[in-house]
Amino acid sequence: MSCRSLLFTSTVRALSSGLCSTYPRTTYRRQKLLPVTRQRPTKTPFVRSMASQGQQFPPQKQAAQPGKEHPMEPRPQFTKPDYKPSNKLHGMVALVTGGDSGIGRAVCHSFAMEGATVAFTYVKAREEKDAQETVQIIKQSKTSDAKDPLAIVADLGFEENCKKVVDEVVNAFGRIDILVNNSAEQHKILSLEEIDEQRLERVFRTNIFSYFLVTKYALMHMKEGSAIINSTSVTAYKGNPKLLDYSATKGAIVAFTRGLALHLVNRGIRVNGIAPGPIWTPLIPASFSEDEVAKFGSETPMKRAGQPNEVAPCYVFLACNHCSSYMTGQVLHPNGGTIVNG
Repeated sequence: MSCRSLLFTSTVRALSSGLCSTYPRTTYRRQKLLPVTRQRPTKTPFVRSMASQGQQFPPQKQAAQPGKEHPMEPRPQFTKPDYKPSNKLHGMVALVTGGDSGIGRAVCHSFAMEGATVAFTYVKAREEKDAQETVQIIKQSKTSDAKDPLAIVADLGFEENCKKVVDEVVNAFGRIDILVNNSAEQHKILSLEEIDEQRLERVFRTNIFSYFLVTKYALMHMKEGSAIINSTSVTAYKGNPKLLDYSATKGAIVAFTRGLALHLVNRGIRVNGIAPGPIWTPLIPASFSEDEVAKFGSETPMKRAGQPNEVAPCYVFLACNHCSSYMTGQVLHPNGGTIVNG
């Protein structure tokens, strides 16, 4: 056999043996309060194997909002085993609204790994179990000098609750260095006539009123070098005929982000946004039919939905002054390849 043939044979064998390590196992340590949550490597191959038929996830539906993460199949992925933290947020205090599940949970986890002390909000009763899991995740991933996480029950659609949340964080930790406005709800419609005034007000209160009001009170405790990150959506740029009120609030968040960035630039506080595409979070089975859930994300150029752990690094980047000190008024687009020119 020639040298060239031997080289080719060795290369094929090396590549074949390496395929088994594509999806490593991720765990966090077991504590007494909650069983270990495993990011099983079988989930991603399962999703990809169905993608050729247009199916991404097992059909499933949750009856009410906010959605719950713990009954989802597969569970959203909040961490990556090969992520290497480097104290980017060491000594900082972060408040993440809607941080109990989905993108919010992944952000809390990433912030904790990077050295931040983390507080987050959640909705009473429906999100209790998810919140408890997230507290344990943060405790297990935080650095030794960060304080224990703070989980706060709140309906942020009302000003008095927004003030109470900020006061509780400041009373516990003394200040706020990073604010992530992330709370959201959405409801699918078939016709504009389905949206009444009460529903419209509710969606706007959760999705944009809370951003204004939490920011209003948090700013009293934020100094030069602080960062505000607002979660918007790809729907703000390309629209969605079934999510009219939700899309309108996400467009408002983009405008709010740009205006607030100019408003605060002289105070040395940066304001940016993140517009995720279709991400596998509890919002999805709580919003769409089983058939829609099964094919969720297949319309993107990447032909799949994203995971929260693919979005969270964007928040770390924008929160870290070393990484993004010359960015304000901007929006990042982790959306699976959709071109939005925004």
